[in-house]
Amino acid sequence: MSISPSKVSTPRTQISGFVRARAPGRINLIGEHVDYQGGVVMPAAINRYVKAAAQANGRSEVRLSSSQSHGDLVVPLEHKTPFSGDKSWANYAFGVVAKYRDAGHPVTGFDVKFESNLPLGAGLSSSAALETATALVVEGMLGLELPQAERALLCQRAEHEWAGVPCGIMDQLAVNAGVAGHALKIDCSTLEIAPAPLPANLSAVVVDSKVKHALADGEYAKRRADCEAAAAFFDVEFLRDVTAGELDSAQIQLGERVYRRARHVISEMARVGEFAAALEAGDTAAAGLLMAASHSSLRDDYEVSCQELDTLVEIAGGLGAIGARMMGGGFGGSTVNLVETSAASRFAEDIVARYREETGAEVEALAVNLVGGASIENVE
Repeated sequence: MSISPSKVSTPRTQISGFVRARAPGRINLIGEHVDYQGGVVMPAAINRYVKAAAQANGRSEVRLSSSQSHGDLVVPLEHKTPFSGDKSWANYAFGVVAKYRDAGHPVTGFDVKFESNLPLGAGLSSSAALETATALVVEGMLGLELPQAERALLCQRAEHEWAGVPCGIMDQLAVNAGVAGHALKIDCSTLEIAPAPLPANLSAVVVDSKVKHALADGEYAKRRADCEAAAAFFDVEFLRDVTAGELDSAQIQLGERVYRRARHVISEMARVGEFAAALEAGDTAAAGLLMAASHSSLRDDYEVSCQELDTLVEIAGGLGAIGARMMGGGFGGSTVNLVETSAASRFAEDIVARYREETGAEVEALAVNLVGGASIENVE
């Protein structure tokens, strides 16, 4: 089954004065740093959420509050500039409100409180979940239901223009379109989605390293620029249209850094297809080797790993994980591990203990379930 995005908005059953919405975080089994080059990725929504409870306030303003920030922020509906400093978290929420407003939807004022059990900075897409929960609040208030892909694109534009993060589309699509028990094979060029079941004997365990290195600041944009430079050299929009042979033949002209960045992207795109085929065939050994190759490529060619992530991946292998790799932007954040379902809880306990023994530092391990996408819980 594949899902092609519709362009048509549909009305919900009623316009509401009170809306509860929730949006899950996501993991990514494989396909890292390829979504902004039109590649195929394999994320999955997980059972950790950003939840929003909103009430119409009858005023031309939005009042934002979060259990993870201090104090409320009151923003006029016509506000047009991003926030900075302690208020910068609001860019992910009000930025979405602004994009609905700019698209011509008659947004009205509301008060909204966000709560979350998604770890911040862990690479589990808490920002996309916050954006999507906000989007569903706005739609619930308006009695509107955008197609999932249209909503995801609106949230992506909000992150680009308000938060200043040039993210790809993977996170927003995964958060919106999750299917219980499945990963999503997403073509980030066409936005087509094919649910891919995770074998019942396998489970995912996320390990949050609890670190974020200062080097992360600005490095995402630099790598994206390197990829765009490589694509421009080949006169294509995306590196998905460049073969490994073509890349190798241009190594000298591209220069070593840009060549290695592009080599990661092109090889990672190939690994996604091979990984999906391995899971479908029940070849867990092959799937694990592909996850290992993904981590090595992210570490050596893309240079977005760090010692903490490398250590966690090494420990996971010693504890019998089928596959393990770093996940997300890098320089900290989390690893994703595939393990036998019967061993998932024990693995989570053991990797925390082993990492503490080896480093003296603490990490958090979460055995997660793959769940459905964002939804409005009730409209009253």
